[in-house]
Amino acid sequence: MEIDLFILTVDNVHIAGRRYIYDRVLNSPEVCLCHGIPSGKPPEPGDGGYPELAERICSEGYNVTIFNFRGTGESGGNLDTQGWTRDLRAVTDYLRGQAEGQDVALAGFSGGAAAAIYAAARDERVSAVIACACPAEFTLLTRTESPQQIVAHFRNIGAIRDADFPGSAEKWLEGFREIQPIDYIHRIAPRPLLLVHGNIDETVPVEHARLLYEKAGDPKYLEIIPGAGHRLRREERAVAAIIGFLRENLKA
Repeated sequence: MEIDLFILTVDNVHIAGRRYIYDRVLNSPEVCLCHGIPSGKPPEPGDGGYPELAERICSEGYNVTIFNFRGTGESGGNLDTQGWTRDLRAVTDYLRGQAEGQDVALAGFSGGAAAAIYAAARDERVSAVIACACPAEFTLLTRTESPQQIVAHFRNIGAIRDADFPGSAEKWLEGFREIQPIDYIHRIAPRPLLLVHGNIDETVPVEHARLLYEKAGDPKYLEIIPGAGHRLRREERAVAAIIGFLRENLKA
């Protein structure tokens, strides 16, 4: 296993990522992991984060890419959902350039899953989609607080960094509504889709997964993990479901 670091420029924003390569001789399928919207909470002890998950999936015979959406981690810019979809498109273009002719699967978590569904619905080059703890709608953000309160929250946790961003809190919040997975998931078919959700998810209720499954076309798979919460990347049963889906749908 080797690691390539890369930086892409999207809308004059630097997007930082790393690609875990199973074997440089083999032309392995590509899996792109898309993280969720930051919570501002410190990582739990022993949490290896997305690098740990990337290494696990890479060991199964896949090249795996992780990156920071704008407004998070080592990437520049400010949290912006429409911008996130452009970031993901740029990363997909990059992977296509690295592995021409190979399958590219998107595997997203929570808000990253929403971005993955939106991106795949508009890009037929995506071969498969995995959506973990994915909201059908962003009801928690759009119905419980004022736009100004939501912007203040993300500014406090460092996801909104520029004092003059956003120009309009209302328009910025509308960006969440514009990428709601319930409006785009039907466009994934006939490419395979896996939905994974914990039945005690405290952030996105499991009913969201069932709504998305009903709206999606075939082939589609729904994996409800008993006793699991929101952070599915740390849930072994969820990771096993992801790897099983990749084995069935991507040629390794």
